Amino acid sequence: MVKYWLMKSELDVYPYSQLVADGETHWDGVRNYQARNMMRDEMKIGDLILFYHSNCKPPHVAGIAKVCREGYGDFTSWDSSSKYFDEKSTPDNPRWFMVDIEPVSELENMVALDAVRQEEQLEDMLLIRRGQRLSIQPVQEHEFQHICAMGGIDFSQLK
Repeated sequence: MVKYWLMKSELDVYPYSQLVADGETHWDGVRNYQARNMMRDEMKIGDLILFYHSNCKPPHVAGIAKVCREGYGDFTSWDSSSKYFDEKSTPDNPRWFMVDIEPVSELENMVALDAVRQEEQLEDMLLIRRGQRLSIQPVQEHEFQHICAMGGIDFSQLK
């Protein structure tokens, strides 16, 4: 069964357009245990992702991606030259994990955070809960479908 996620990336660090250009990428550098556990234990090949640009004006969902490789050790954590280095993480005993993702579809219309807040059907979405700052969040199927519709994407074409 497909699960749905929202993954945040700063527009000036790794935008959706770069994912399209690259064809796929590894989602490295996550250093929150709850988000790590989701990538390690719950994200499966084929799961769909709302690719969200944060720390920009306006913050927004820019596209749809999907998981193309399930959780594996985040190799940046054992690279001493990486900003994500963690001396307690090793290839034999990784502390941090990542998944690989690939683009599915750019939204015809970006879906701004303010627009999400105005939708009654999205009032329970984690993205708009006060204090919710995780860079990876589960999304309910109906929320995912609604965001797709707001962005001009036919959800039925994604399955």
